[in-house]
Amino acid sequence: MSNKHRFNYPFSAIVGQEKMKKALILNAINPSIGGVLIRGQKGTAKSTAVRALTHLLPEVEVVKSCEYSCDPSGTKNLCCNCRVKLKSGQKLEVEKRHMKVVELPLGTTEDRLLGTINIEQALKKGERAFDPGILAEANRNILYVDEVNLLDDHLVDVLLDSAAMGANNVEREGISFSHPAKFILIGTMNPEEGDLRPQLLDRFGLCVEVEGIDDVEKRVEIMERSLQFEQNPSEFYEKWSEEDRKLTMMITLAQKQLSAVKYTKEILESIANLSVEVAVDGHRADIFMLKTAQTIAAFNQRNIITEDDVKEAAELVLMHRLRRRPFQEPQMKNDELNRSIENNTKKKRTN
Repeated sequence: MSNKHRFNYPFSAIVGQEKMKKALILNAINPSIGGVLIRGQKGTAKSTAVRALTHLLPEVEVVKSCEYSCDPSGTKNLCCNCRVKLKSGQKLEVEKRHMKVVELPLGTTEDRLLGTINIEQALKKGERAFDPGILAEANRNILYVDEVNLLDDHLVDVLLDSAAMGANNVEREGISFSHPAKFILIGTMNPEEGDLRPQLLDRFGLCVEVEGIDDVEKRVEIMERSLQFEQNPSEFYEKWSEEDRKLTMMITLAQKQLSAVKYTKEILESIANLSVEVAVDGHRADIFMLKTAQTIAAFNQRNIITEDDVKEAAELVLMHRLRRRPFQEPQMKNDELNRSIENNTKKKRTN
């Protein structure tokens, strides 16, 4: 274990915030869930949890020296450079590496995010000259957008489009370039500094609200663990390494189990009923709820979705899609959602 890994606060050592941790793990198992938005006050372990997540994730195989960390297991998700090598008969060298957190800083431009095409070189020499951006670095990693609500709406839109498609397509002056852009998307924000537009909120698969912990014993535990980590990071890391290893194994097994998870017509009807009950717009919520319920079942090593899986998925998928009335507090939204989930459960029992 390298020093880099030892000096990160362990995921398992984070006190409380169970819903946030579960949402992060579910996205790690199944990035097609669509990312997670973590909303909460400062100092609620949002950034700590994101950085700690990387050390739970299994190593990935990548094409050696590839700027886009291409997956060598198939030709579908290769960049242009790797495809050219294969066509010319070259063998793609493979290496294993840990996933990393790629941060998107405030003030990022569209060119910095997407990358740029050197038009002059392309026209004069007929070469594809592309300067990779942040999305290239994020491929097969975690893309972390802190204070996503302060990012330009257009950039958030572009970011979410790439996350949904799994690719980044750049076109300038009739010249285009494309590369894989599959990443675990995590956004964090403090609602006191402004919110995202509903259209952008809806594009995040999951959303969790985090708050400071009121329980005195847990607050004491947070202080004690924080001091222990500061005084001896490597010893603290080793103390929690077994718990983190267990989570890594559960994530690995869940990734293998995911494709085997089935669902019934009744489960689909239950999901649809919930979306109708809370009057969400469109059908994106239904799809994310199904994917999340599948992932929860896989995490619990089951091959069939249950009503409890749907209920847990609904709490993560629907909260940020509820239409907030003027002056409505977040707690009222939470109560409203819980009532809808309970109503849906009662309907299922009586039918």
